[in-house]
Amino acid sequence: MRNPPFLRGIFSNFYQVPRTRLIICPNEPQLGKVPFFTSIHFNCFSCAAVVQVVESPTVEKKPIFQDFDGCRRLSTKELKYGAKKRLVEKGDGGFLIKEKERGIKWYSEMLKDYAAKLCLKEGKALHGEMIRSGVEPDSHLWVSLINFYSKCGDLAFAENVFDLIPSRDVVSWTALIAGFIAQGYGSKGICLFCDMTGEDIRPNEFTLATVLKGCSMCLDLEFGKQLHAVVVKGAVFSDVYVGSALVDLYAKCCELESAVKVFFSMPEQNSVSWNVLLNGYVQAGQGEESLKLFSKMSDSEMRFSNYTLSTILKGCANSVNLKAGQVIHSMLVKIGSEIDDFTSCSLLDMYNKCGLQDDALKVFLRTKNHDIVAWTAMISGLDQQGQKREAIQLFCLMMHSSLRPNQFTLASVVSAAADSVDLRCCKSIHACVYKFGFDSEECVSNALIAMYMKFGSVLDGYRIFSSLSNRDIISWNSLLSGFHDNGTSYEGPKIFRQLLVEGLRPNIYTLISNLRSCASLLDASLGKQVHAHVVKADLGGNIYVGTALVDMYAKCGQLDDAELIFYRLSEKDVFTWTVVISGYAQSDQGEKAFRCFNQMQREAIKPNEFTLASCLKGCSRIASLDNGQQLHSVVMKSGQFSDMYVASALIDMYAKSGCIKDAESLFQSMESSDTVLWNTIIYAYSQHGLDEKALKTFRTMLSEGIPPDGITFIAVLSACSHLGLVKEGREHFDSIKNGFGIIPSIEHYACMVDILGRAGKFTEMEHFIEGMELAPDALIWETVLGVCKAHGNVELAEKAANTLFEIDPKAESSYILLSNIYASKGRWADVSTVRALMSRQGVKKEPGCSWIEIDNQVHVFLSQDASHPRLKDIHKKLEELASRITAAGYIPNTNYVLHNVSDKEKIVNLSHHSERLALAFALMSSSRNSTIRIFKNLCICGDCHEFMKLASIVTNREIVIRDINRFHHFSHGTCSCKDYW
Repeated sequence: MRNPPFLRGIFSNFYQVPRTRLIICPNEPQLGKVPFFTSIHFNCFSCAAVVQVVESPTVEKKPIFQDFDGCRRLSTKELKYGAKKRLVEKGDGGFLIKEKERGIKWYSEMLKDYAAKLCLKEGKALHGEMIRSGVEPDSHLWVSLINFYSKCGDLAFAENVFDLIPSRDVVSWTALIAGFIAQGYGSKGICLFCDMTGEDIRPNEFTLATVLKGCSMCLDLEFGKQLHAVVVKGAVFSDVYVGSALVDLYAKCCELESAVKVFFSMPEQNSVSWNVLLNGYVQAGQGEESLKLFSKMSDSEMRFSNYTLSTILKGCANSVNLKAGQVIHSMLVKIGSEIDDFTSCSLLDMYNKCGLQDDALKVFLRTKNHDIVAWTAMISGLDQQGQKREAIQLFCLMMHSSLRPNQFTLASVVSAAADSVDLRCCKSIHACVYKFGFDSEECVSNALIAMYMKFGSVLDGYRIFSSLSNRDIISWNSLLSGFHDNGTSYEGPKIFRQLLVEGLRPNIYTLISNLRSCASLLDASLGKQVHAHVVKADLGGNIYVGTALVDMYAKCGQLDDAELIFYRLSEKDVFTWTVVISGYAQSDQGEKAFRCFNQMQREAIKPNEFTLASCLKGCSRIASLDNGQQLHSVVMKSGQFSDMYVASALIDMYAKSGCIKDAESLFQSMESSDTVLWNTIIYAYSQHGLDEKALKTFRTMLSEGIPPDGITFIAVLSACSHLGLVKEGREHFDSIKNGFGIIPSIEHYACMVDILGRAGKFTEMEHFIEGMELAPDALIWETVLGVCKAHGNVELAEKAANTLFEIDPKAESSYILLSNIYASKGRWADVSTVRALMSRQGVKKEPGCSWIEIDNQVHVFLSQDASHPRLKDIHKKLEELASRITAAGYIPNTNYVLHNVSDKEKIVNLSHHSERLALAFALMSSSRNSTIRIFKNLCICGDCHEFMKLASIVTNREIVIRDINRFHHFSHGTCSCKDYW
């Protein structure tokens, strides 16, 4: 129960005492110039009106009609509703206001007027006048006062007026309840309703409809159901407004089944009840169901309002139903409402979400008066469809129209700016955020954090994050998005831990971001901890989280775990398949990558450019030309050859499969190119012994304005080394930092060591190593050891090998190279010592093998291997070939046999090297005029190199061998490496 009115306080304390002047005409007797006071009593209030009589200047004798405030004439409305003045004419022609009477109806009408115009100040003044005039309000005037204060947002005054009503009925209670609910205080409205029923006042249909609206507002379904029972019991269900309010309640509380039952059990439905149910379906994301309901509405011949059609357009947008949206658009055109501001925004949203930005723009341009909602819808649509530049341009156009952006406009344009390449543009938009005072808005701040993180401006992003008083999970996710790169990945897990400490629950995006950090760190242990959180959150079956897990395990080299998660996923999209294919390719499992690609196609998943590039990379690593050519046909059919990554992967595949002419042809057919594409062809030329072409292509690249990067110079320096160009190599090395501002890496220093060492400039090479800005690592000393082998420099080789033994005692190549250097000098005791050391360290020599692809099948050969099913035929063919080569002048060079055995055993050993077995099999199995392509895991020996040159003469075939270092093209007795490898 509420307290009685006499305990509520004195109402007159809310008002200042007004001073009212009564101005009279000249020649009227003066009452005096000292103010006097008179008291007016109204109920329990007390207020004083001051009447000051002053002398007015002399004027012409004309009637003067002036109200109490002395500033305006009476309106027709005031005269109509009782503001009468009895005028008494004096002998001198003057007039005197003797009495003022105003009716209660007039006050009600004026309050209604002020409420409509939200004139709170004027309404309060009128209320004060009522009190001074001693007006005793009737029930209608009390309700008018409550309505006035409620609509003007002064709910405290409305409640105080209500407390002063001598006898409160259902109408006054309903007025107060409606006032609170209209201002968004649904719970307060429900409490007032409970107070009303506590005073045994029975609600009418307007009360029930109003309170049901309050239940919808605060989603109080339980109380709403109790009201439903009251509605049924009171037999007011037939009222269409009560029925509509019930439908609205159930729809907003996602009880659509109940909403439909109520709706169709109503005696009659009007447009309001139809719209309420339609909106419920749309809000619940059931766009298709809303369209079915709209069809029923059409059958009922109900008149459509703009609101109805806008609601249906929202449903079409949410369900991306373009066809239905276009039908609604045609209906809008038919009824002449297409350019209405309200429906235009819904049309914009529908076309944007259906990906038709051009149509959305047409609607936007046809709308005459764009409000901020229309501008924001258009900017947001362009941003979501990837048209970032257009979104920013439209924002600039909006700024010229003098409209003030809201937080949603700024959040959209910040999101668009994040994908631009201009950090200055981003900072300008950030300045706009500050200018319009939205820097404390969460959605804008979160977008700003994500924007700076995308640009790598981690400090700027972190500064905004730190300034946030309320950080939600989106804020943390925005911050985490900046720590995926190798340089900053270690911060990701730290932020994730802090997020958990603060009691926040990670969502899908949090977990994906942290898994990406673990993948960059190659930390499977940390990734498994995040995987535990995934299982705990029951998100293991989510396609996006599952893809991130597969990616993390694949990059960390744990392909068994990656496969396990991959095959457990019930749903796999193109990204999931691409991740697992990329994992196989990076782990040198090209065959598995291609099998996975075929399975993906069988499941009707269309590959994208990243899928194709990853699969081509896998083919490159195993030099699978047949599979690569099949992928090439897929690329051409899908129209993705213009993509730089796909084109680069194709060129690389052909180059690494020994088809340099095909790679060159593809490069020349490209209409546009980037640094990666130029690097691919330059490196390919260098690896195939076409070093002059490599350097010429580099010069062409510079002349066309394509900026080189660090990888470019590795290929250029490698070409200089093969050509023995010491001076030019040094010039290119110096230009890396001085000419192009690139910090030389350890690979660049290794190339320079190789250039000096191959040229036999060992003293200069040692000085160069001593003067390096980077500390020499295993790569530098491996390069030194390699050039020592080429020149037979045992002393320096021993120094380099001993350093390598300390850096990485498990590296097989260090022992093998030193052992081979000793063997070439006949120092067999030292060979035994190195091999014994190798054995003590548990290091085993990788057996030499060669492989060849015939009819899409790979055949592998090991030296002295007897496992091939056609081994007898192979040996027979090899003996036949050896006799022809011997007749052509071949003499075995036993110096390349690095074992202390007899010369006869050495010759037998040479004749069974794996590349010779592969050559014999290729001659047996391939067509007569085709190029033979053999791949080898070790460096080809000098004797086999000479054997292959003569074999190219006697067979009249081109033989291409790719060893661990480079390609050798044997043709007509010569090799592309010019016998220098």
